[in-house]
Amino acid sequence: MSEQDKVQTEQQQAAEAAAEQQVVELTPEQELIAKLDAELQQAKAQLAEQHDLMLRIKAEADNSRRRSAMDVEKAHKFALERFAGDLLPVVDNLERALTFLNREDDSQKALGEGVDLTLKGLLDTLAKNGVQQIDPQGQPFNPEFHQAMSIQPSADVAPNTVTFVMQKGYELNGRLVRPAMVGVSKAVE
Repeated sequence: MSEQDKVQTEQQQAAEAAAEQQVVELTPEQELIAKLDAELQQAKAQLAEQHDLMLRIKAEADNSRRRSAMDVEKAHKFALERFAGDLLPVVDNLERALTFLNREDDSQKALGEGVDLTLKGLLDTLAKNGVQQIDPQGQPFNPEFHQAMSIQPSADVAPNTVTFVMQKGYELNGRLVRPAMVGVSKAVE
């Protein structure tokens, strides 16, 4: 490279450096536009943030409303659970009374009919309020609804079959109130 080329290259570099260092002065209108543009960008960011927050709050309120509605529905559905559980011993006693009555004896016949009608009325009222009786006689043993009180070998029925019911079970709107107490068969050895 010749001396002259070096001088030209240095002059070019100096001119470029001077151009870079040159401060661009803005007119007052351009300064105002730049300031307003920065404020607009800041306002847009704040708006987006507040919109996101509003959506989150709305979703939380909807979820709360749904949870509350479900809680109220469950409270209505299962409000009778304790009351129904307290009535079940009465049903058991009426059923036991019917088994011990001598229906052939004329003096006990009217009493038997009265107890039978009382039991039927009580069971109908419980059924109207969602309480269903579980009588698993002859059905396969289900630990979700039955409580095994005894296991006896039996060749007459398949293993794990309910052979007798000591106490009937009850459920309220699909929820177990009391399991049925049953005897279960097992294979003869």
